[in-house]
Amino acid sequence: MEGTISLGIFDSNDKLVRVLHREAKIDNFAIDENALKTTWDGKNDAGEDLPAGKYRARGYMVAKLKVEDAGKGESPPEGAGDHLSVRLVTNPLVNDTRSVMELGVGFDNKGSFLKTMDGLPLATIDGAPNLARISIGKDGERAANIWQDDGSNVKHLRVSNIDKMMAFDCGFFELK
Repeated sequence: MEGTISLGIFDSNDKLVRVLHREAKIDNFAIDENALKTTWDGKNDAGEDLPAGKYRARGYMVAKLKVEDAGKGESPPEGAGDHLSVRLVTNPLVNDTRSVMELGVGFDNKGSFLKTMDGLPLATIDGAPNLARISIGKDGERAANIWQDDGSNVKHLRVSNIDKMMAFDCGFFELK
């Protein structure tokens, strides 16, 4: 599967403490014999040293999304919310059924993005600044509708290939 990789570091309470890679290309990693390698400096997103303890690294590979402008909208329809369920591509390294995740939407000063419900950014949707609200609704199994509001206009976007994501778990490790 081709795409970008988002990788987060989570504490023992499963709280995201560091976004280690956001939409990184494969060449942002060292290629080892049977794995991709990266390093973490033991700091959180604010640059502060984290306490010794047990942490976990996990992430997602996201295929190229297709984002289409569906025009201006009045407001999100009934049923649109902050997340939806998405069936993921099966990770060939894990013997389980096709995983389901709760996919959310968020925004910051760089625009809107898809994210996990625990806050790991997965894929940029749009570069619109100064957003005030964002909603998501399912459009079949492979697409979603996004409504983003900047306080004066609501922009409607359709995002396809949301089912082309694969979860991976790098496991637990001890920070000393």
